Amino acid sequence: MFGHSHSTLAAERPTMSAIPAEVDESSGPPTVIPLAHFVVGLAYLLGGVVVAAVTTGWAGHVAHVHLFVAGWICLTILGATTQFVPVWSGVSLHSRRLAVVQLPLAALGFAGLTAGFLTGRLDLLPVAGVLALAGVWVFCYNLARTLAGARPFDATESHFAVALGWFLVVTALGVVLALDFAAGVLPLAGITHASVRPAHATAAVFGAVCATVIGALYQLATMFTQTDLSEGERRFQRVETVAYPVGVAALVAGRLLALDPLARVGGVLVACSLLGVALVVTNKLRETRVEWTPMLTRYGLAAATLAVWSLAALVTWVRDPLGATVTFGAPGTAVPLLVAGVGFVVLGTLYHIVPFLVWVDCYSDCVGLEPVPMVDDLYLDRLALIDGAAYTLGVVLVTTGGAVATLPPLLTTAGWGLTLVGAVAFASNLLLVVVEHGEYDVRTLAGA
Repeated sequence: MFGHSHSTLAAERPTMSAIPAEVDESSGPPTVIPLAHFVVGLAYLLGGVVVAAVTTGWAGHVAHVHLFVAGWICLTILGATTQFVPVWSGVSLHSRRLAVVQLPLAALGFAGLTAGFLTGRLDLLPVAGVLALAGVWVFCYNLARTLAGARPFDATESHFAVALGWFLVVTALGVVLALDFAAGVLPLAGITHASVRPAHATAAVFGAVCATVIGALYQLATMFTQTDLSEGERRFQRVETVAYPVGVAALVAGRLLALDPLARVGGVLVACSLLGVALVVTNKLRETRVEWTPMLTRYGLAAATLAVWSLAALVTWVRDPLGATVTFGAPGTAVPLLVAGVGFVVLGTLYHIVPFLVWVDCYSDCVGLEPVPMVDDLYLDRLALIDGAAYTLGVVLVTTGGAVATLPPLLTTAGWGLTLVGAVAFASNLLLVVVEHGEYDVRTLAGA
């Protein structure tokens, strides 16, 4: 599917664990739709890093987390799954019109939430929350109707279906929080603001985002390394496909209802599942049959980060799954989890998806008629090295600065500065691909 050739989809539905020999891009939306999601998402990535570097305090923290997780990661997920689930599953996208509508609604909603937190205008939050909910729910409806035609589900599709449910939950909880910030509607039926906040964050990161990432990695880690899961890995996959969703549900419910034992069981299942996924990805990279690329490098960094994070989270959540500082695992590990563990998966995947989409649009019809570049020839290797080195070192410095209280705050600031350099280089590399090789410009994408 992501290879360097393009033709029609075979009549038989392709398996999700191998590279389909033939692809029918017509089953997905026009290329400009996912590319628009990616371009807007890149703006949120840069904004999130900038806000993290220049702000302090609770409001700045919440703002940059929303910019990074909701704005960059979630908009990227919306664009990527809308484009490739129909291709992966061999079904047609339910509605291309809905795929166009989801981006402006969600993007404006996320921007409004960030503005409300940064300016202290909490009255903006309910309006922004409703916009974000509308955009995300349009996406969920469209993709759910699309996935319904792919039954029975394999592991990847099962994770995507679970993630869609969590997208609904997290936006609903977000609107409740927004209303409480603006009008003080909580507590309600024994649910308090202090319990909804960690439940909302847990549903977002471990439900919506990580469930999508796990499902994608089962497909992408084998596809891009041209390997297959071993029998032992398949047994783990079958267990994890049940254990992880159950764990997330228990962790969210335990935090929402302040039930320590339930949250503890959920935390153990979540941490162990993510550790297993990290080990599977590491093994696929070890067995790879293809030339090493920036995408595989970032998958390797993601797997290593998730493995270390999982071990620390497991120990922490066994002791205290409800603490104020352990929402994202061990204290001080939110940045490694989000910016590195999840972030590197998104960075690596985009290093192939964006050039692939542009290649299909602009070069696939010329195959056999004239010389055409390979997909990985469209971006600049040197710029990829720069962004990878700067982003990685930046994350290390930010994590170290946050973990060691005796270190000067300048270390964390320098870390965010390097992360910004990496993010700018990464965004520049992909935008150059779009503008130089594509038949569209950034303004066209923004109006998709």
